[in-house]
Amino acid sequence: MTKLDIINRVVEKAGLPKPQAEEAVESIIEKIKETLSKGENVVLRRFGSFSVRGKNTRIGRNPKTGEEAEISARSVVRFKSGKYFKDAVNK
Repeated sequence: MTKLDIINRVVEKAGLPKPQAEEAVESIIEKIKETLSKGENVVLRRFGSFSVRGKNTRIGRNPKTGEEAEISARSVVRFKSGKYFKDAVNK
């Protein structure tokens, strides 16, 4: 499923014109990114939660050459699915 599929589904379900549905989906995605960039969590009940975690600097290895390289510290987004979502997927 792509973002366009989600937009088309919003058009079908909510009866919105496509430009408004696209704007709604985009604004939700932007708000999630904005909230995560502030270090706050995003919780969508019955779906799951997004959070940002830090990863420390570490030594990695190039699988092709075997050469060691430093992997810099960075932040990663973590998604944890909610119980309702897990149950729906595992039916």
